[in-house]
Order: sequence, then structure tokens, then C-alpha cells
Amino acid sequence: MIPFTYERAKSPAEAVKAIASTPGAKFIAGGTNLLDLMKFQIETPTHLVDIRGLPLTTIEDSADGGLRIGALVTNTDLASHPRVKREYAVLSRAIVAGATGQLRNKASTGGNLLQRNRCPYFYNTDMPCNKRVPGSGCSAMGGVSRSLAVIGTSEGCIAQNPGDMAVALTVLDATVETMDAAGRTRSIPIADFHRLPGNTPEVEFALEPGELITAVTLPPPLGGSHHYHKVRDRASYAFAIVSVAAVLQKDGTGRVAFGSVAPRPWRVKAAEAALPKGPAAVVSAAFEGATPTKDNAFKIPLAERTLALVVAERRV
Repeated sequence: MIPFTYERAKSPAEAVKAIASTPGAKFIAGGTNLLDLMKFQIETPTHLVDIRGLPLTTIEDSADGGLRIGALVTNTDLASHPRVKREYAVLSRAIVAGATGQLRNKASTGGNLLQRNRCPYFYNTDMPCNKRVPGSGCSAMGGVSRSLAVIGTSEGCIAQNPGDMAVALTVLDATVETMDAAGRTRSIPIADFHRLPGNTPEVEFALEPGELITAVTLPPPLGGSHHYHKVRDRASYAFAIVSVAAVLQKDGTGRVAFGSVAPRPWRVKAAEAALPKGPAAVVSAAFEGATPTKDNAFKIPLAERTLALVVAERRV
């Protein structure tokens, strides 16, 4: 591991100022993704600013009837919160599907959103990767691509977003609250938070350098039945091959987002209008323009079958 310095921030303002004043600095909370990347020397921060002691650990009712979730709320606490289990069950189910209990005890809400996209070549520093070294090339093109994205990709990157929680937050229309070094705050719709690779696959999030996630807000509950189905290679802890988050209403309408098929959680609102016509119609619209490889083309019919399972579950 490359040497680095370390400090503990006492306030959000102190944390963002420490990052702004130190080139190459990174925030660390649970560290469940960052520390792995540091061990592989994919991430090489010169300085770590520990934010675990900041007062961002509460879950509060918002004035509009929604929920405000501090960025440092652990995945365990979020999944087990009474209102989340009762009114935002898709989120609770996605989190529980996402990792082992030990990881959920450490992983934070903000950190979970910042998981780097997955690709075997991103994690292999002996292979070219535009995400690690911009302009070096994409080894996944023509390489092993079974687990990678089928839509939203570019010529420079076909890595997929591996998250579970983010897929549920996408179907719920969550908002990400942030603070920068000047103390300015802003709210980023979850649909805009994860960026598509385009010509800059190394830029995965709509954050400015040093910007700190302080909370995630949920709008008032949607009602309906909440579902999260994750298809993976083994029943124990593993990233999804395909996942589906859905909130379905009795009249056949609803919301649907797909995971592990794109560089960000994949929700196409126009496709949701096809829900009364059945899963095939939804998937046809949601994956229009997909560019799968020969290794991962199976993900599209798998997404349809997984959505069909969700729809059948609602009818039971």
C-alpha cells in the first residue's frame, strides 16, 4: 500500500476544507470499497479524511412526509428502520440483498452510492483500462464481458454499476444532498447522480472534487407493493448479474429500475408506461438501443424473466 496521511474531521465544513486543501485527498467512512481499491493500488489517495464521527447518522421525517437519511447511516440501520421497512420496503430489501451482515454494519449510505463500477479489467492493473488510466484503452472490448453492461455504454467503457441500494433509490426518486468546500449545498436527483461513461469513463459521479454527500432524501411513500429481485451466480454474497427494483400498483401501473445492466441504475420512465402490457413490452422499451456483447446478451431476456417474476409475485 502506498503511504498516506490521515485525519479525523470534526464537522462537515472541516471535512470538505481538508479535502480542498490537500491534493489527492479522499473521504473515508466505512471504507468497504475504498480500502479494497487502495490495496490493489487502483485508488492511491495521499491523505484520508475520516468522516465517521460527523453528525450525519440520523434518519428523520421530512416536512413533506418523506424521509431524510444521513450520509453516515449504516446499511444495517437503514434496512431495519421501521418506516423504511413499512413504507419504502424496496429499499430495505435491496440493502439486505446487497452484502453480508458484517459489510452492512460498516457500509454507509453515502459510501454505498459511491461504489466504483465493476469490471475485471478495472481491478487488474496489468491490463489497460480507461477508467484507471484515461486514454489507455478498454480491455473488456473483445475480452471477458459476461457480467458487464449491455446498455448506456460507450466505446471507452462497458463496466456496470454493481449496486443494489442505488437501484432501489432510483425507483423511489431519491435526492442526494451535498456540501462543497465553500459551504454551498445542493440537491442532485438520483437519476443524475451516476454518470454514463461517454468519453470520460473515469468520471462516474456528478460530484465536484471535494464535494461531500451529507444526506439522501426520499419523497413521500408511493404505496403499492415493493419488490427487489437479484439474480446472481450463487446464493451467498455476490454482485447481481441482473436485478429488478419495482413498486407496483393494483391498477397495473408502477415503477421499475434494473441493476447491473448499465453503468448506472437503469430506469426508463417511458418504458414504465408499458407495464400494463407485460414485462416483454417494458424490457423492449427499456433496452432499446442496447449494445450487448456475445457474452452478455443473455442479460436482456434475463431482465424480462426477472421482471415477470416480480409481476407474478404482485398478483399472488
